[in-house]
Amino acid sequence: MKHTEQLSKLKQTPEWDVIIIGGGASGLGTALDAASRGYKTVLVEAVDFAKGTSSRSTKLVHGGVRYLEQGDVSLVREALKERGLMAQNANHLVKNQSFVIPNYNWWGGYFYTIGLTIYDMLAGKLSLGKSQYISKKKTIELLPTVEQKGLVSGVIYQDGQFDDSRLAINIAQTAVENGATLVNYTKVINLIKDDNNQVIGVKVENQETGEVYDLKGKAIINATGVFTNAIMKMNDKVYKKYIVPSQGIHLVFDKSFLPSDHALMIPKTSDGRVLFAVPWHDKIVVGTTDTLIKSHSLEPIALEKEIEFVLETAQRFLAKKPTRADVLSVFAGLRPLAAPEKEGKSTKEVSRSHKIFVSETGLITITGGKWTTYRKIAEDIINKAIATKKLPMKECKTEHISIHGNLPTNTKDRENHLYIYGTDIPKIIALQKQEPALVEKLHPKYDYTLAEVVWAIRHEMARTIDDVLSRRVRLLFLDARAAMEVAPKVAHLIAKELGHDQAWIDNQITEFNTLANGYLLTEFKTI
Repeated sequence: MKHTEQLSKLKQTPEWDVIIIGGGASGLGTALDAASRGYKTVLVEAVDFAKGTSSRSTKLVHGGVRYLEQGDVSLVREALKERGLMAQNANHLVKNQSFVIPNYNWWGGYFYTIGLTIYDMLAGKLSLGKSQYISKKKTIELLPTVEQKGLVSGVIYQDGQFDDSRLAINIAQTAVENGATLVNYTKVINLIKDDNNQVIGVKVENQETGEVYDLKGKAIINATGVFTNAIMKMNDKVYKKYIVPSQGIHLVFDKSFLPSDHALMIPKTSDGRVLFAVPWHDKIVVGTTDTLIKSHSLEPIALEKEIEFVLETAQRFLAKKPTRADVLSVFAGLRPLAAPEKEGKSTKEVSRSHKIFVSETGLITITGGKWTTYRKIAEDIINKAIATKKLPMKECKTEHISIHGNLPTNTKDRENHLYIYGTDIPKIIALQKQEPALVEKLHPKYDYTLAEVVWAIRHEMARTIDDVLSRRVRLLFLDARAAMEVAPKVAHLIAKELGHDQAWIDNQITEFNTLANGYLLTEFKTI
């Protein structure tokens, strides 16, 4: 997947069957679905693939235990099926994760065991394992640093865990392998309409060169997540709010705060939300919050009240109490929740299921949804385009399409940090042999090498320091200070590969340091 090749295809194609705006989970999934059915497909992303919501999740592939409690059985059943398909189609990135719920009252163990048994049953043959009640002793054995005071019992259940932006990149590669054209840093600046006010294309601007292109197509799909409203302003004569952004934040700590392969799940915090502490890339990710916000941005900043909430809750349930000084990185993400019919609903009341609607102009828009159901969302979007006569009928093929990197089940080795590359691992090792200087580590504390940076530039369309350190090797999300330390090294590698000058390098380092400061708590910012 090379940027120059994709851009060339975009320029040379006079008309498309499907034009997708937005390179997050829903957009990338739709590109794969459309291309695999045989439609001529192009996707344009204003910045980098998965730059927004799709790289900032809790890293869970799950049916949604909390939705089961709310009685949304159909959403849970659909998500559990998709969880199973993701595990089959991208098993290098999706793993079976054990979760333990510690109970501090006598009834909790029975209540959650019953609920999670139903959860397992809904998964059917795609179940990841059986839930069971466990003793206080077993709970402590599985979660050595759990708060023991008042602990009565525990419940263990199975769900999925993954690397979100790595999966996004692999879905993009799979879409390209199926004939789609995908270009990042290409922003839609207007919709093209005919005399009947029907959307027949998009006007896009190359964010690196300033060039403007017109793309014409039959089905135009708006999959821009929290930026849906901005596209709809170009589409509608009368402005209407289509999505309400909800912010979730996560704090990242050293593995010593939960030295276990098991994750901690608190089903009901002080304000009724769910909190997870999940092992991820040899760190612990703790979150999340759920706060409706009025504005949105590409780099949302965690609110102090959210940080304090996650810290206080983690301190209540962990014997080793994390403090602000222990936070290696804090990242915030926005969920594009479908706007409720009535104003003033809380985030818990706003539907998590996706909604697809067709405007009078013919523009097809997706709102809501979550990572776990990305494939089903994509299927529904293309089926909607077929139902509205924009595309000829062709069957969906994605249920059993293997995602780029997918490994035979018996070859997984998660001890090696390269496991996220799956079938590309031998190619990265070969690259290190061809260019021995690339064996060098990016940072002495981490196993990432220069070869992975070069691989990201040559084969995964990384264009900036942020692309590499946020969404290809994930260092910014794991340790913001370390990411800032290696930024100059990455900038020089990108410049060498893409032919940039010293001014570009200096500007990139400044931009990245400003961005990375948003991943540090206020008192630890360097600027």
